[in-house]
Amino acid sequence: MGIIDYYFKDSSGDLNIFGKIGKIIIIIVVIRLLSYLTNRVITRFLKSKSELNFFANNKRANTIGSILKNIIRYVFYFIGIIMILDIFNVNTTSIIATAGIGGLAIGFGAQSLVKDVITGFFILVEDQYAVGDFVQINSFEGTVEEMGLRVTKLRGFSGDLHIIPNGLVQVVTNKTRGDMRALVKISIAYEENIDKAIEVLNKTCEEIKNTNEDVVDGPNILGVSDMDNVGITITIVARAKPMSQWSVERAIRKKAIEALRRENIEIPYPRVVLFGGDENA
Repeated sequence: MGIIDYYFKDSSGDLNIFGKIGKIIIIIVVIRLLSYLTNRVITRFLKSKSELNFFANNKRANTIGSILKNIIRYVFYFIGIIMILDIFNVNTTSIIATAGIGGLAIGFGAQSLVKDVITGFFILVEDQYAVGDFVQINSFEGTVEEMGLRVTKLRGFSGDLHIIPNGLVQVVTNKTRGDMRALVKISIAYEENIDKAIEVLNKTCEEIKNTNEDVVDGPNILGVSDMDNVGITITIVARAKPMSQWSVERAIRKKAIEALRRENIEIPYPRVVLFGGDENA
């Protein structure tokens, strides 16, 4: 103790500059160590709950873990700052009291921020969406790239990043939860035999069902769904894995067109036929 008093304390028994620096270093190391250990505990806890199917999917567990780690890290940092200020004999009690009064005053002018945080909390608890989900929020559509208590970030199909305050989230359409519908409309000419065309398409649907792993149910032919000035429309519907409905639709169209062409069934398209006129003109 004599050596410590000699190097790290002054004549009055208080910490000198070296003692204060040493204590600050110890506080920083302890705070970082506690933050690291807490993150490990949260990660292991969420992993064990995921293995027990406590969460609907790993994406929700990752989202909750990220938010919890951020909150705990900020709490530790705040405690560390208070302890460091206390080393320099700063009245931290008055600072906390002032912060409380200031926070109350700011709260009246930051209602939108409070609304964002509260809404974000309920979005998380209700599991409306998670990181990696493909959703439509209000008029914006994209993949959830980041989710916090204040904002949600969506990456659109074109690459645009939409940053949406959680307080403005009104209508959420999650297109990742559950099987999705694949809908394809195929047209044939009026001169063609409808029953033959449906028979050809039925064989095509059976082939896709047996070969395409993204198809959950179907494809099934609903029958003739429309007639216009071009031809007769036959509708095919299937159930696909989430985010695979577009690739399934493309596969159905390609296979259907190839099958109809092999059977010489005409696929109509708009044409203009001119009558009359002088052949010698």
